[in-house]
Amino acid sequence: MTIDSDPVPGTLRAAVLLLRAEAVALGLIAVWLIWSDLTAETTDLVSALWVTAFAIGGAVALWALGGALSRRRAGARAPAIVLQLMLLPVGWFMIEGGMGWLGLPLMAFGIGMVGLLVSGPTNRALGFGDPDR
Repeated sequence: MTIDSDPVPGTLRAAVLLLRAEAVALGLIAVWLIWSDLTAETTDLVSALWVTAFAIGGAVALWALGGALSRRRAGARAPAIVLQLMLLPVGWFMIEGGMGWLGLPLMAFGIGMVGLLVSGPTNRALGFGDPDR
């Protein structure tokens, strides 16, 4: 039995928990989309199914990235950062569309997540940087 003597830093632990929370939230949106697809009286079925599939895929990707980061897989960091940066244009268009109350916090969340993912303790835990410094 191997015991990892290097504890997971708080920044990485927080990033993993927040990625998993995002996955759950997006999963709940996907469930709502499925219900909407099934109960809508008129719809563009192909577009509705694509949006639903995108939500399901996003939830699965966020959950998988959280799991990979919890196992300290350095390769999971870049895709996680990209997904968080995608919140910036989404938030911007929400602000432009009159939903600033949701868009601004969404953008701040994305920037905060990137901060957690590129912080020093996270870098060291994932094996980035000079360990002798």
